[in-house]
Amino acid sequence: MLKDFKVKIFADGADLENIKFLSTKTYIKGFTTNPSLMRKKGVSDYKNFALEVLKNCQNKPVSFEIFADDLGDMERQAIEISKWGENVNVKIPVTNTKGESTKELIKALSERKIICNITAILTIEQLKTIVNALDVNTPAILSIFAGRIADTGINPSPIMAEAVKIAKSKPKSQILWASTRELFNIFQAESTGCQIITIPHDIINKFHLLGKDLTDLSLETVKTFYKDAKSAGFKIDIND
Repeated sequence: MLKDFKVKIFADGADLENIKFLSTKTYIKGFTTNPSLMRKKGVSDYKNFALEVLKNCQNKPVSFEIFADDLGDMERQAIEISKWGENVNVKIPVTNTKGESTKELIKALSERKIICNITAILTIEQLKTIVNALDVNTPAILSIFAGRIADTGINPSPIMAEAVKIAKSKPKSQILWASTRELFNIFQAESTGCQIITIPHDIINKFHLLGKDLTDLSLETVKTFYKDAKSAGFKIDIND
């Protein structure tokens, strides 16, 4: 089933062993990570971790995120990270922590032919601002956090579909469905025309469920409940 999708599947995470394993899988077309994921996995040396990832993912794009907050420092970090490999995409947040747009930074980097992955986009207005800043001849990824949009009770699919239309003005840009929560998001990303979806490792581990017979899955679920109740030693005294 995976080979039938047009949307490209990226793996999102910071577990080095998982990255090494997934780098051998043809259905994984690229990788993303971020400082929060790296911190959770105990990464202490950012550059050494990045170089180790790149050593194992030489033929697939990998996105590494800047973590400075001053716009000048953000630019310097982005330029440095871009030098780590030809397959490096530099992740730039849509704003800094002060809410200042990074559009001018993205414009400068795009004009330098640095491939940016603009992250934490949640609104169409943010997207329009960033698309306008992109150099028409430089590839870019526009990461819209569909899962976080859904967390607010809003259906992200219409937003993603509109984003795909807007991004067509910069033909080398690609819309990425980010903040993936479940396997069904792949079908949503596909139906809305997104070019990429990035998926956490724990959800990738569920790929074997795609197309699974629901009756079989129901029986497996019942057996799991039964097994867990037995293992826990649960008892209910019945008084006739």
